[in-house]
Amino acid sequence: MTILIKTVQLLLSLSILVLLHEFGHFFFARLFKTRVEKFYLFFDPWFSLFKFKKGDTEYGLGWLPLGGYVKISGMIDESMDKEQMKEEPKPWEFRSKPAWQRLLIMVGGVLVNFLLAIFIFWMILYKWGETYIPAENAKYGYVYNPIAEEIGLQDGDKILAVGDFKIETIGDITYNLLLEDVEEITVQRGESIFNLDVPKNFSQKIIAQQVGRFVDYRMPTIVSGVIDDNGGNSKQLLPGDSIVAVNNISTPYFHEFSREVMNLSNKTVLISLYRDRELLHKNLSVDENGKIGFYPVSPLALFGYETVSFSFFEAMPAGVNKGVKMLTDYVKQMKLVFTKEGAKQVGGFGAIGNLFPPVWDWQSFWFTTAFLSIILAFMNILPIPALDGGHVLFLLYEIVVGRKPSDKFMEYAITIGLILLFSLLIYANGNDIYRLFFK
Repeated sequence: MTILIKTVQLLLSLSILVLLHEFGHFFFARLFKTRVEKFYLFFDPWFSLFKFKKGDTEYGLGWLPLGGYVKISGMIDESMDKEQMKEEPKPWEFRSKPAWQRLLIMVGGVLVNFLLAIFIFWMILYKWGETYIPAENAKYGYVYNPIAEEIGLQDGDKILAVGDFKIETIGDITYNLLLEDVEEITVQRGESIFNLDVPKNFSQKIIAQQVGRFVDYRMPTIVSGVIDDNGGNSKQLLPGDSIVAVNNISTPYFHEFSREVMNLSNKTVLISLYRDRELLHKNLSVDENGKIGFYPVSPLALFGYETVSFSFFEAMPAGVNKGVKMLTDYVKQMKLVFTKEGAKQVGGFGAIGNLFPPVWDWQSFWFTTAFLSIILAFMNILPIPALDGGHVLFLLYEIVVGRKPSDKFMEYAITIGLILLFSLLIYANGNDIYRLFFK
């Protein structure tokens, strides 16, 4: 069921983004009286699932969900319609329009995607506001991936600053370690505050970590809810129980409890817990996945949170700021793709699908859709032939030099671009398959 929910969210999100991206091209093409021959959601090699014609344009639904396209008359694109280009230019064709109009037609999709992301953030902030756990609320400190020991961090430490960047929320820690060139972090351990050096290659080790996140909240093991197991463990646990030991081994924090129980799969264990200040001992069974069947209390419930609310008009500039920041952050992350460990993390549709939550939550769905809209805008504006950015590059060349690249040059460039894009597509989805079956 989890896979189905994520798949439906992915298809719905991509359908919205692709339709509106292609509508951006379509809008400017029609604005400048340029004929659009086809407008398709998904690709339609050999056949389409559905189509109809209105005016000069054929609208349809393809069967290959790898994107979508508009076919504009008189343009060398991925359709590689060479026969049309051999004929004399017609007034309604793309190639007959001034360079500035063709430029707007090509950037229309990217522009719509970016404006869509800002609009979604605007609506999210207006409806739900922005909820976060202030860093100072993490009263038990943080728990770290084992690689953090290399720079001297210990479970329970609180990172106060990464370089010159003060930590406001837990997300700031990994973000700044990965994307900012910092040489030290400021740490609080108990009552003492000190600095730890960060080696230059540490960001690569964070990317390469095999299990879990780099940093998480250190939390006591408190039962939030139990999972019905037909009268077994669920009858012995109650919401509010605080688990403190497994087989008489002290496990005051959830990460310690999880680690201990994970090693006792398919066994019966002695669980020590506090219920209404009374210490109790329960014999519980551990399933094959190293679980005893309860939901732990969430950080939001344990530490408390703050919510910043916005009026309708206050949410608009806040949405713009969030969209610009997310785009800036994504551009910064691109430098990691060109590293050894970063290249290994490149993912395809599986990785994109995993961005969505395992249950349907509209706030998470729309936030992820806005994030993907930012990615789609940025990736499409890259100066790679066959992408919008490739066409923009050639149009800028034409504006500066005063002449168009030849049709033959454009055909070769588009072909090379398509080979590059399909190679990247195969590599990214190959990474997904490798991680699924071999990690």
